[in-house]
Amino acid sequence: MARVTDTETEGALLPEPAPGEIQLVAVLSALADPIRLRIVRELADAAGPLSCTALELPVSKSTCTHHFRVLRESGVIRQQRVGTARMSSLRTAELGERFPGLLASVLSAAADGASG
Repeated sequence: MARVTDTETEGALLPEPAPGEIQLVAVLSALADPIRLRIVRELADAAGPLSCTALELPVSKSTCTHHFRVLRESGVIRQQRVGTARMSSLRTAELGERFPGLLASVLSAAADGASG
């Protein structure tokens, strides 16, 4: 079996559902967790993709990895390998096409809940 080197995976996207395969139940389930919602809020506020370590989350590294995987597998975020890091960004356009207004509504409600 050939060994995959870092240069072979540089820039590679991690597996994610195609836009037409994103399911509303999976997205809502992923966003129901407070840590994952916090990740989504921080990604929405970021100027560009963020590494997992750029977010200061009150969970262990393995739990953080789990939350990012749930978000990616549900279609909420995209992750790309850059060196040894996994850079994450929201799939805003794809979610907007599939479920118009959903992400904006969730982020607005989360902001209202955080300020209240």
